[in-house]
Amino acid sequence: MRQFLLYILLFTHALGSAQSYDNDLLTKDFHKGRRQALRKLMPDSSCVVFFTNPERQRANDTKYLYHQDPDFYYLTGLKEPNAVLLMFKEPQTFYDTIVTDEIIFVQDRNPTQEAWTGKILGKDGVKLQLGFDKVLLNSQFADFKIDFSKFQKVFHKEFFDDVRDDKEDRGDLYSLIKHFRLKTEYKRKNLDNFNLEGWMSTLREIKQPEEMVLMRKAIDITCMAHAEMIRALEPGMAEYQAQAVVEYMFKNMGAEYEGYNSIVGGGENSCILHYETNRKKLDGGDLLVVDAGAEYHGYTADVTRTMPMDGKFSEEEKAIYNLVLEAQEAGIKACKSGAEFRASHKAAVAVIQKGLKDLGIIKNSNDFMKYFFHGTSHYLGLDVHDAGNYGRLFPGNVITVEPGIYIPSGSDCDPKWWNIGVRIEDDILITNGEPEVLSGKLPKKVEEIEALMKEESLFNKMTK
Repeated sequence: MRQFLLYILLFTHALGSAQSYDNDLLTKDFHKGRRQALRKLMPDSSCVVFFTNPERQRANDTKYLYHQDPDFYYLTGLKEPNAVLLMFKEPQTFYDTIVTDEIIFVQDRNPTQEAWTGKILGKDGVKLQLGFDKVLLNSQFADFKIDFSKFQKVFHKEFFDDVRDDKEDRGDLYSLIKHFRLKTEYKRKNLDNFNLEGWMSTLREIKQPEEMVLMRKAIDITCMAHAEMIRALEPGMAEYQAQAVVEYMFKNMGAEYEGYNSIVGGGENSCILHYETNRKKLDGGDLLVVDAGAEYHGYTADVTRTMPMDGKFSEEEKAIYNLVLEAQEAGIKACKSGAEFRASHKAAVAVIQKGLKDLGIIKNSNDFMKYFFHGTSHYLGLDVHDAGNYGRLFPGNVITVEPGIYIPSGSDCDPKWWNIGVRIEDDILITNGEPEVLSGKLPKKVEEIEALMKEESLFNKMTK
């Protein structure tokens, strides 16, 4: 069996052999440390309030798979809904017996419900596994005696407008938000829904060593999945079949989810930036753009590669591809500590402007935006477009570099360029020296892509 497949088998065996469930989650000490870091940013006599993400209905009585608010997870490690976290700059006293600088209100355990949907942590689990000292039930929040007016500032984030009310649950998210508003209604002047987002961006844009372990794993899984998908490509496949290979590999190597909806666009769809239908049958003359990233323990990768379905780039495709690659390499080179965030974009734009003019696709430099109309970089982490301040780059930032050129049919250029869409994206760690390309093990040069497409794929054997 090919060395690559052997590596996958060893990798997946290692994931599951240590114990029955994951043993590489972020620790309670990590989350506690993040709360301490936030508390240092809070002004004196202040309180911050965080709510979980809402549960969202998919259809009838079916909900979407729950995904926690990234800030809430970052600070607590809790993956369950219907909870609220209160943090105080200075320790507070409640009912003459509770002295604390933080309280979390969580769901109660319900054995009957757990028989249907699985066990939850409850009060004891949150204390034991997540390390909170003061844990109360969410149903107690409505009657909990707290005078928010005594704080100089009460910080919170904007509320969602799609929170549903379960009239039989006094501790659901709808009720938690309602009673927070009731408790603060008489002194709205001390409420602040602006600064908290900035503080969380400051914390989350610098990845801690524990986070980088998970990010590297998510990116490694993603690179191996893309490589196997590239091997499996054949004319006549559908976009969704290429998607299936990538997402199968994600799951098989331990990723819980896709970090975002996989973008698999061939032919004319390669020119649609966030195409997600993925239903087209792919012809031999199509270019295929695949933008897909695995999410591992909350942290997501974001990688894009572009391939010719017949295994060989045409001269026009190669010209556009190499231009995008040159722009990406210039963008990566610009990712230095202390540089402005947009340095990578400016470097990529300069290359694309000149290249498109040299190819005769545009006449004026500013016309490049007809074919390259998005930014080159964004932060990456718990969100695919992660929190960050978009100021200067610092060691510990993880960002993408993803220039692209998209020339749809009917464009104001020679028709030989029509329906050529190319994007190349890698995940970059900012260091004190040269940037580290975390996804660099996945080939991206023309000759490397063509060579990889000639390699045998296990999936081709399975479907024949």
